[in-house]
Amino acid sequence: MDIKENIHQIRKELPSGVRLAAVSKFQSNEKIMEAYEAGQRIFAENRPQEFEQKVKSLPEDIQWHFVGHLQSNKIKMVAPYAALIHSVDTEKLLYELEDYAGKNGLHLKVLLEMFIAKEETKQGFSFKEVEDLLERLRENPLKNVTICGLMGMATLTDDTVEITKEFALLYSFFARMKQRHLEMTEFKELSMGMSEDYKIAILQGSTIIRLGSKIFGPREY
Repeated sequence: MDIKENIHQIRKELPSGVRLAAVSKFQSNEKIMEAYEAGQRIFAENRPQEFEQKVKSLPEDIQWHFVGHLQSNKIKMVAPYAALIHSVDTEKLLYELEDYAGKNGLHLKVLLEMFIAKEETKQGFSFKEVEDLLERLRENPLKNVTICGLMGMATLTDDTVEITKEFALLYSFFARMKQRHLEMTEFKELSMGMSEDYKIAILQGSTIIRLGSKIFGPREY
């Protein structure tokens, strides 16, 4: 599989304002460097230990995003290096990041992960939970964390109508929150769309797509 060609092909499909995060989990440094040499600079990982190792061994101008489930005891492996954490899926984690950032002189950028799929195994906030959270933060804003938008994963299905519905619902909520909370000036990102459904996500308003196998081929275990 030609990684360079894959990246160039995907970039041709991207409208202005949509960024590509290359999901490099389980991929070797050599494959990541192939993508880097093709001009890719945003890479995403989902396991804290692998994330930290790659950050320390690959070029410094890579912008690292974290897209996996983050446990409290692994924050220290991710927070110092992440340009954007896509997967803040509980209020508890949000405030733990706020606390860690404050104690370590950091300012973190995050997305709130929304539960929009039918699979119960997926994580994330409900729309009501985020609506209430943002209202509370209007009165007591975070000092060390900026919420830059939302992230969501659609149901893993071949039903494009269902996927479109889920992404459209998330975009509608995102747009409503953005309009309601004009004080959140950096609330601009909507991370949705993976290798199987990114074209639908782009049509429904995604600003960041997260592609792994579409770039690198099958994972290396």
